[in-house]
Amino acid sequence: MSPTTNTKQVTIKGVFMINIVGRSVPAVMLEDEEGSLMPIHIGNSEAISINSVLRKETMPRPMTHDLMISMLERLNLRVESVLIDEKIDNIYYARLRISKEGTDMEFDARPSDCIAMALRHNAPIFINEDLFRSDSINKDSFLGPRPGNDVD
Repeated sequence: MSPTTNTKQVTIKGVFMINIVGRSVPAVMLEDEEGSLMPIHIGNSEAISINSVLRKETMPRPMTHDLMISMLERLNLRVESVLIDEKIDNIYYARLRISKEGTDMEFDARPSDCIAMALRHNAPIFINEDLFRSDSINKDSFLGPRPGNDVD
């Protein structure tokens, strides 16, 4: 899985609580180089895992993603990249690319698990450009008005 002309690299802006129908749920926020944002709703455990990496926090005991990375490293495997490539019935699909001595392997996985592992190996995260464009939001609409900005 190498980036194609129909993919773009994104970074992780952070993990945020988003209010949906009166209930707060965690979402990981992807950001492209133009500053557009795209939320992906994730579970609480994955939110904690991703947030701990972003904040450079070490947990007293290894979390599941830390264990997986330790196992990969012991087997001389490396997370090379992530591709979020589909959305079916409001569920995002991703592929985790792992390599060992020049041999690549791909695994179907949840985007949240892929992101948690990619962050631990500083691996790039790619997304289908059409998918990002259709599901992204304007940064200002997400962040809302800030002090000093006039709102009509």
